[in-house]
Amino acid sequence: MSLADELLADLEEAGDEGEDGLYLGEEGEKGGLEDIPEEMEVDYSGAESVSSIAKLRNSKQFSEIMDKIAIYVEKQRKNSEVSGPVEADPEYKLIVAANNLTVEIENELNIIHKFVRDKYSKRFPELESLVPNSLDYVRTVKELGNNLDKCKNNENLQQILTNATIMVVSVTASTTQGTMLGEDELKRLEEACDMALELNQSKHRIYEYVESRMSFIAPNLSVIVGASTAAKIMGIAGGLTNLSKMPACNLMLLGTQKRTLSGFSSTAVLPHTGYIYHCDVVQTLPPDLRRKAARLVSAKCTLASRVDSFHESADGKVGYDLKEEIEKKFDKWQEPPPVKTIEDDAYQEDLGFSLGQLGKSGSGRVRQAQVNEATKARISKSLQRKLQKQNMTYGGRSSVRDNSSGTSSSVAFTPLQGLEIVNPHAAEKKVAEANQKYFSNMAEFLKVKKEGEGK
Repeated sequence: MSLADELLADLEEAGDEGEDGLYLGEEGEKGGLEDIPEEMEVDYSGAESVSSIAKLRNSKQFSEIMDKIAIYVEKQRKNSEVSGPVEADPEYKLIVAANNLTVEIENELNIIHKFVRDKYSKRFPELESLVPNSLDYVRTVKELGNNLDKCKNNENLQQILTNATIMVVSVTASTTQGTMLGEDELKRLEEACDMALELNQSKHRIYEYVESRMSFIAPNLSVIVGASTAAKIMGIAGGLTNLSKMPACNLMLLGTQKRTLSGFSSTAVLPHTGYIYHCDVVQTLPPDLRRKAARLVSAKCTLASRVDSFHESADGKVGYDLKEEIEKKFDKWQEPPPVKTIEDDAYQEDLGFSLGQLGKSGSGRVRQAQVNEATKARISKSLQRKLQKQNMTYGGRSSVRDNSSGTSSSVAFTPLQGLEIVNPHAAEKKVAEANQKYFSNMAEFLKVKKEGEGK
């Protein structure tokens, strides 16, 4: 049986299995593969309370991790107390779990923000577009409530939003078409806002703890960008392992903020800039080099995170080496360009470069145009004589001849005749007469007399 026959037999068996009903359609009993619906934004306007959709704060896992963090914060451990592999250490497991918990807190904050937005859109639907940040939106909703007139001269709101945004919000609030909220709805909104702010405080508490233990979990990464920035990017990435798998171009974007477009200029908000761009290492450079520096630091952070994920170089030696490379690059970028110096060359005169008549005695001029000796050497002798005749001045210097100023005179002083007034065009007339005689179109051939013929 050939290979082609075996292939045809396999195809026939696969067709028989399909007919038997293993892969039936929609009407079959076993049914086919279900189409996975596209992920759509969930509408939380029908939810009665925030506790029914946001269950992380009341979960057992959340309370256990926060309690353990409080215990380890009170008693600080040293790296020398860790024995055996780092993965087996309970505090390392707690740090990894805390990082994973920060990601869940972020997701929970997004859910609460959508719940508050859907509920409060009945009162002030335009606020969502004016305040895009989720936490600022929640704080603003808690501060305003049903009374939108609180936008004016509110000190608490000035700590949340900028003055320009407050002005836009107050103007929009005066023309909004929203309706008043009931007491029950307002109470649910306040409960959701309190839960979001509490979760945000827990997230910052986790960041502070992880930051204090970054020398234990990621020593090389902490050396490059500092413990605070390392804790932030590791928390957003979801742990050191996920951070080590991330490319440098994505690591540079961690912590990017959305632009606030509220009718005012937003040039101060830089796109594609995250925690790496705002760290102290990059901010010490001039503004025109910061983006380039952020790319370099992100690449080095990726290498350092991979070293830390395998728990190599626990003393941070690799991190110090990478930071030294970064500083050398920064110094090289900021170096002034080298000054081009013209060295004295013994062959300059041969090449035709000289200072002309500068400093030469007897020239009568302070400076004379430089002459290319190499070019001058190719001029024929007859052309040189012609040029010399054109430059010659008969009867002294003349303002008519050399087109000089009118104060110049055509009077010449000779040792024999004394004062003499000459005609500067006399020599030119002689040349013109000679040319007319020998080179004119009407001239004839002249017979040159020999010396013996005249006698």
